[in-house]
Amino acid sequence: MDSELKDKVALVTGADRGIGRSIAIALAQNGASVAVNFRCQQEEAEGRRAEEVQSQIEAQGQRSVTVCADVSAAVEISRMVETVQKELGPIGILVNNAGIAKAEPVEEITEQSWDEVIACNLKSQFMLIQAVLPTMRTQRWGRIINLSSVAAQLGGVVGPHYASSKAGIHGLTHYYAALLAKEGITVNAIAPALIATAMIADLSKARPEVIPIGRFGTPDEVADAALMLARNGYITGQTINVNGGWYMS
Repeated sequence: MDSELKDKVALVTGADRGIGRSIAIALAQNGASVAVNFRCQQEEAEGRRAEEVQSQIEAQGQRSVTVCADVSAAVEISRMVETVQKELGPIGILVNNAGIAKAEPVEEITEQSWDEVIACNLKSQFMLIQAVLPTMRTQRWGRIINLSSVAAQLGGVVGPHYASSKAGIHGLTHYYAALLAKEGITVNAIAPALIATAMIADLSKARPEVIPIGRFGTPDEVADAALMLARNGYITGQTINVNGGWYMS
């Protein structure tokens, strides 16, 4: 068990499936207690998946709690953070994973659609960081891991609203990394490309042949990067590209 993460409390948003699920389980396997956030839109199905993740975390001998919250709403974020810290303790690791991908023809993207994607993918990360930051600063220890996308670097296959929301995460990451570098808090981004999750199932342009390695990535491969960032206190302000060679930095 990793001594650096033992007794740490992690909050992983959108952790009931896909990349978030893999990250939550990986953190638990390395000693962290983990709060599993899921969206309330389809509470029965998503809640059931979240409880399954919670069971897997507890099977590792770690504490866990599931929390339903829409991360685009400030009042729900406040409630979620309060619940997690009451049930598990001070949050030391935040994984901003929750997000949406709305594949729409450019000419059909409305103001409402634009605002929804920006709110869920970008504004939510800002609000969550603001919510956990006082506790991290008091502890003088923290790990903030923001999930971006290769779309921030190449435009991607979803649309300009999605690409813009993910590009904004890089600016957000750089700002907080510089601000908090001397406080024991690291802030980094992970930019995956075409990971085999439900999110890409409806994207007709998401084909493995566009990836130089020739296949979709796995959620566990993204979780490996997140675990490395959670353990490491010297990496900050960076974007870790888990993309099969699609974008080479």
